[in-house]
Amino acid sequence: MKRRNKPIQRLWRQKWCDALSGLRQAIRGQSSFCVHFPAAVVVVAAAWFLGTFDVVRWALLVLCITIVIGGEMFNTSIETLAKAVTESHHPLIGQALDIAGGAVLILTFGAAVVGTILFLESLVIFFHISS
Repeated sequence: MKRRNKPIQRLWRQKWCDALSGLRQAIRGQSSFCVHFPAAVVVVAAAWFLGTFDVVRWALLVLCITIVIGGEMFNTSIETLAKAVTESHHPLIGQALDIAGGAVLILTFGAAVVGTILFLESLVIFFHISS
């Protein structure tokens, strides 16, 4: 009877290190992060400046930001995997990449709509008090 090797168990610390490494690789490897991160900083700064965001609005804002950045990271991982499979053009790989890009686009539009809803009332309150 053949004896199976046990799979190597990774420690949580190593899993965290790998995840942070993946985040760094995604940030450095994708130009989209040069748009998403500064946009997130501007949105958070604007919400803080207005001073009208309650806990629920902050939670929705953070959720929208993390959904878009997480979606971008999934898209980046699919692109990386596609490059590992083949460097030549394959129509199905191209289709998968287009679908992943479309998913990020939908997530971004959804976050923009939610952000607009969150900020509209705050802007009305801010400008009403200012005038």
